[in-house]
Amino acid sequence: MLPVRYIALGDSMSIDLYPALDAGEIDVAVALERVSTAGRVAALGAASLLYENSDDHWPDDSGNDLSSMYPGIELVNLATDGATIGEVFGEQLPQLDDSADPLLITLTIGGNDLLSAFGNRPRKDLLARIAADVAEAYDFLVDLIRGRFPNATIILTTIYDPSDGLARIPGVFDDVPELPIHVLDQLNDHIRVLAGGTPNVLLADVHRHFLGHGMSAEEADRWYWRRSLIEPNARGASEIRHVWLDALNAMRET
Repeated sequence: MLPVRYIALGDSMSIDLYPALDAGEIDVAVALERVSTAGRVAALGAASLLYENSDDHWPDDSGNDLSSMYPGIELVNLATDGATIGEVFGEQLPQLDDSADPLLITLTIGGNDLLSAFGNRPRKDLLARIAADVAEAYDFLVDLIRGRFPNATIILTTIYDPSDGLARIPGVFDDVPELPIHVLDQLNDHIRVLAGGTPNVLLADVHRHFLGHGMSAEEADRWYWRRSLIEPNARGASEIRHVWLDALNAMRET
């Protein structure tokens, strides 16, 4: 069955705000307030590009989008800046009615949950328990989505590491000698296993795809927004949608 609706759930990996800021395709009010509802924001985020390519910015991807693959498909982008797993539960999913329609759903979540845990400077043993709780909540969220949308294809997205394994991200907990990146690696491994063992669930390994395009790269080769290195820039958003498309195309070819 061809999907009739594309639903984007999750955090800023999916939204238009930071890629549009990076490209200068945004109203001044939005740039000042960093609130996307304050004015025009160009549709340059990963979910928007997956749905319909921006031929002006990415001419080589003309026609390489859901609108071309599945004519008539609708977009519902519920992803929000800074979202956590709890906010997908409490704020994004309640906006949707249960549906047996064939759907495509992308999920980008978990990074802000880990950042919140890092910010509290927990002891090593407590951090391990928090990480386990985040993984358990992630599983529960995926189970809920599958239950509410039984005919959906769900693309789970690993979380990128702007430090490229260096455990330092300028502007993010600068007073901490070393970020506990191993916890991010553990969650990403968990997502990989979950996607590999769950029917109708695909893996988009953004973490692996983005390695080498963060702090270890020259600024011109980075896929993160220069003013906040935990956000995707315009190129980063395009690369996220490419990983989604690769996962989707691999499924279609089987």
